[in-house]
Amino acid sequence: MDALTTEQASDCAATDGGQRAKKVFVKTYGCQMNVYDSQRMTDALAADGYAETQSMEDADLVLLNTCHIREKAAEKIYSELGRIRDLKAERAAAGSELLIGVAGCVAQAEGGEIIRRAPAVDLVIGPQTYHRLPDVLARVRGGNRVVETDYAVEDKFEHLPAPKKAEVIKRGVTAFLTVQEGCDKFCTFCVVPYTRGSEVSRPVAQIVAEAERLAEAGVREITLLGQNVNAWHGEGPDGNDWGLGRLLFRLAEIPGIARLRYTTSHPRDMDDELIAAHRDLETLMPYLHLPVQAGSDRILKAMNRRHKAGEYLKLIERIRAARPDIALSGDFIVGFPGETDADFEDTMKIVREVGYASAFSFKYSPRPGTPGAEMDGHVAEQVKDERLQRLQTLLVEQQQAFTVSMVGRTMPTLIEKPGRQAGQRVGRSPWLQPVIVDEKAGGIGDIIEVRITEAGYNSLHAVPA
Repeated sequence: MDALTTEQASDCAATDGGQRAKKVFVKTYGCQMNVYDSQRMTDALAADGYAETQSMEDADLVLLNTCHIREKAAEKIYSELGRIRDLKAERAAAGSELLIGVAGCVAQAEGGEIIRRAPAVDLVIGPQTYHRLPDVLARVRGGNRVVETDYAVEDKFEHLPAPKKAEVIKRGVTAFLTVQEGCDKFCTFCVVPYTRGSEVSRPVAQIVAEAERLAEAGVREITLLGQNVNAWHGEGPDGNDWGLGRLLFRLAEIPGIARLRYTTSHPRDMDDELIAAHRDLETLMPYLHLPVQAGSDRILKAMNRRHKAGEYLKLIERIRAARPDIALSGDFIVGFPGETDADFEDTMKIVREVGYASAFSFKYSPRPGTPGAEMDGHVAEQVKDERLQRLQTLLVEQQQAFTVSMVGRTMPTLIEKPGRQAGQRVGRSPWLQPVIVDEKAGGIGDIIEVRITEAGYNSLHAVPA
């Protein structure tokens, strides 16, 4: 999986028949899809009487929604579970109960091993079975410890309750919307096909209905999510097979939706219709996360990326011809088994040729069960460290150059939230940069024209144009 990363906590709200409401705390690790899944889990738990809390110490149920992409992800979860176990013991001594659950990709990969290694855990639930949470909790309250990781035959999105308007409003004027899950690419470094399953696309009508609910609640910008989001396809209302480009045009018709984005993409799935959407659809923002992972054809073949560096560069040329102001983001792995100095220099070369506005770079770390873990020629950690430092230095230079190039430009900015300092608001540029403006410039949810006056390390400062 090519993924952007984030970590945040999310919660849900409900009451419990006039009695004290049960409370749930969800800690989210990893990609935007996990953030979306956490929100949908809390939506499902609302029907089971759980109210929101932002404090683990105040919760009756703690869920860790886990990610398996980063190195030693499972061990970090076990360490966190040790701390929560102590909280559970304190509760038990005081005569109250705390339930602990592990969800997400580590849950799917580890399964019953989590129950064995962490006896304080009451439930383990995989990413395809979140709609079963209320039933799982009922079984837990009946005295069972439950592992629910079998892939559901049914579509989980048909069973998850729609997010309530009040919850959407609380979450802000931007929103994630999952349209595709799973991956059939089987890159040799990646666990996603084993934890998220094969590629599944949500139906058009289901996606449009959720987007309309988001718009009615005041959402102005939607980011479509998928492990391979541009592999999405489905039968449209006209009876034809739609791709992501056609879906974007349909979503742009929804009143109130002013901006659309999507992530994460695979180069092999960037078809003509999607490139045309970047050319013709003003609502589609000029920012594209298109990971290449490496610049060496030999390493790309070992990774099973199924494209060559030259093909990727030609694709970038086509995209930029369609949308000259587009900014590119990417993912890179250094030190893949067998990577030589020459292979790494090919990666540096492709970075220089493309010029990235943003990028994520990592040292290769083997994931149990993936082909890469069994390959010969693993690179020494010291070599990986040195290569990663060189790559990140170049990427930071490019990111800073792109940020500085914004100074003096006028651009539409979506006001998202209050700033950290009194009298400020934070907006989002078309290129995903935070933009700091005076609160008098506009209200949350407004899209205003601003002129960039200063470029910071991670943000822009602006005044109304």
